[in-house]
Amino acid sequence: MPEEDLVDIKFRLYDGSDIGPFRYSSASTIEMLKERIVSEWPKGKTVIPKVANEIKLINFGKILENNKTVGQCRAPFGELTGGVMVMHVVVQPSQAKTKAEKKIEESKKFVCSCCIM
Repeated sequence: MPEEDLVDIKFRLYDGSDIGPFRYSSASTIEMLKERIVSEWPKGKTVIPKVANEIKLINFGKILENNKTVGQCRAPFGELTGGVMVMHVVVQPSQAKTKAEKKIEESKKFVCSCCIM
């Protein structure tokens, strides 16, 4: 693989800490990057993604689509040679899970302990 075809990327988390940098091919998809983020997620964080679909990557103010490649997401203007691309990570837990958790919490709220004599 030619050296110019490789891109160094680090991922900036919500608290300002970083994952990486890692070296990727320009042909790597955003979905592949998300899977790597899930597997490399630091221990002890309050927000933890369980699957890649819970992650959104933002680069140059745009949310990146899973089917795009790293090469398609590069800066449209002059990048520094040998620089590291920074992508911001946003974690959004899936809505279906949140609704299920709400149902459980609501069912616990309405517990009756009346006694009629």
